[in-house]
Amino acid sequence: MPNIISLMHISLDGFVAGPNGEMNWIKVDEELFDHVGKRISQTDTGLYGRVTYQMMEDYWPAAGEKPNASKHDKEHSAWYNKAYKVVVSGTMKNAELPNTTIISDNIAQRVQEIKQRPGKEILLFGSPRTAHALIQLDLIDGYWLFVNPIILGQGIPLFTDIKNKINLDLLSTRQFASGVTELNYAVNRP
Repeated sequence: MPNIISLMHISLDGFVAGPNGEMNWIKVDEELFDHVGKRISQTDTGLYGRVTYQMMEDYWPAAGEKPNASKHDKEHSAWYNKAYKVVVSGTMKNAELPNTTIISDNIAQRVQEIKQRPGKEILLFGSPRTAHALIQLDLIDGYWLFVNPIILGQGIPLFTDIKNKINLDLLSTRQFASGVTELNYAVNRP
């Protein structure tokens, strides 16, 4: 059964976006793109909240075809176009999109059904509100975090309203030249 892994850039003080959703503080470069691209290429499903999905959908389908497309744009665009997409959204109900499932109610049950499909890990890209909901429902199996060398002081936290302690096992770490540190955790359920 595929695991759901939350992929997030995070500030040292635990925020995944600024107070108004700003992400201009996130450090990305070719080293990070190459590293992330290798793992993403081994995944076949992307999970998104509505806002992140619409942002991705506005850019990635054609990004690889642009004349000035970078290696990363070409690779991620190709992955995005073939990946199965799951969108958690109360406002996109009944939307019929190719290779995409919209979950607008019974989130726990519907996500469990998605996890029963054959496939590889399911990456939850950004989408803090969706992450919050899935954390509350104990549906996230791991965290793939990129800790950026910045303290925001305020913003949208990754972990909020946690009702029960979540035990984690550290799987790996990696330091990038940009100062970003990758932390890979698996949720340790008894």
